[in-house]
Amino acid sequence: MNSRRNFLSGFGRFGTIAAALSAASVSKVAMATLPELITQTKPDTMPPLVPNNGRPYNPVVTLNGWTLPWRMNQGVKEFHLVTEPVLREMAPGLTAHLWGYNGQSPGPTIEVVEGDRVRIFVTNKLPEHTSVHWHGQRLPNGMDGVSGLTQAPIQPGKTMVYEFIARRPGTFMYHPHADEMSQMAMGLMGSWVTHPKGRHPQIEEVDRDFIFLLNAYDIEPGAYTPKVSTMLDFNLWSWNSRVFPGIDPLVVRKNDKVRIRVGNLTMTNHPIHIHGHEFQVTGTDGGPVPRSARWPEVTTDVAVGQMRQIEFIADVEGDWAFHCHKAHHTMNAMGHNTANMIGVEQADIAKKISDLIPDYMSMGESGMAGMSSMAMPLPENTLPMMSGVGPFGSVDMGGMFSVLKVRKNQKTGDYKDPGWYQHPTGSVAQEWQGSQPDAIRSKQAGGELMPLAQPQAVEVQIRKPTGHSQH
Repeated sequence: MNSRRNFLSGFGRFGTIAAALSAASVSKVAMATLPELITQTKPDTMPPLVPNNGRPYNPVVTLNGWTLPWRMNQGVKEFHLVTEPVLREMAPGLTAHLWGYNGQSPGPTIEVVEGDRVRIFVTNKLPEHTSVHWHGQRLPNGMDGVSGLTQAPIQPGKTMVYEFIARRPGTFMYHPHADEMSQMAMGLMGSWVTHPKGRHPQIEEVDRDFIFLLNAYDIEPGAYTPKVSTMLDFNLWSWNSRVFPGIDPLVVRKNDKVRIRVGNLTMTNHPIHIHGHEFQVTGTDGGPVPRSARWPEVTTDVAVGQMRQIEFIADVEGDWAFHCHKAHHTMNAMGHNTANMIGVEQADIAKKISDLIPDYMSMGESGMAGMSSMAMPLPENTLPMMSGVGPFGSVDMGGMFSVLKVRKNQKTGDYKDPGWYQHPTGSVAQEWQGSQPDAIRSKQAGGELMPLAQPQAVEVQIRKPTGHSQH
């Protein structure tokens, strides 16, 4: 059995956890107490937590997160979750006041094995009552975690116990079902993985297994706390409460079989897209997808409240973009009421404004790409709309964006960032230095498919409504 010291040392350069459990058998005194509280505040991606008791499994890696250790108590896996206010660095330069579990938002990933009996103690340190719903689990109705319907709420300062058997393997979530709008908008959520108890006909073994949640916040520039009443116009689209360039890369070895599990607890859908590879959706929060129902994709839509599990062979080296394909979800601190200035000549007015406001900078005349390299003064605690620097200059991205780094020399189980990919000679796009021939156009090209027989001008008369009856 490992000692506490050995357990902590397993986290190596990624940092340490504030407290940890001994793997030794639980004494009679300990069985009458809560499991030890284990917290983590660093935003780094922690290495997988290899189980040292209970049934074995291949652990996951939580992107910019960690897995919660447990203690064994007479054959039951016991966990201790604490709901509490937390500070979350969303990226260097932006820290949010959120609600989370055990020091972070999202809370730690819970990993168990199919058939495990699980006991979870939940202590509430929030200023209001809460509950925990175990999204996607088959369990007794009274353990489902819906405040007022299946249980009394967990009052501030109180602890409740949930106990059930993890009946089926898959990718799940946990989140409150009490003042859900406020508590989830504040970041109260976490991931859950139930591993198969043995070889499964629909679940393949993989070399690397990642997991993260999609969440979103509305934090005004200069503020620290999300606006919980926002319904759709969020300005920070995040993975595990991190935004680019604060999201860690997904580092894999060439020819690794890779699984990525994604859960969506935002208020809209997200088409998750990966470059350079095609994948199959192999599982949902309903369980594994039968092999006969799978097909190749490069983008899969993850709707609200869904989990999607994708798998592929990382057989092409490089630094491959991995992101949501909604363009405004790969931006940071993006305003939604900005006038469209594309094509508008601003030189004269910009000079007049800069005489009054020395730091004024005009923008948007020829698009927004220049914002990624603009040294514009920013309010306290906010980020540029686009940021991050790559090997060829500024990366015009933010929000839900990361990089899949595939390397042939990456060691098995090594998740350290290998740096930028060194492209073979002649394999990078470059500027054409030759002549530019004139375009040749067909005389028959263009025109209307069904032209009007007698084209005529139409005068449009507008009558403004005076009441709702004329809308």
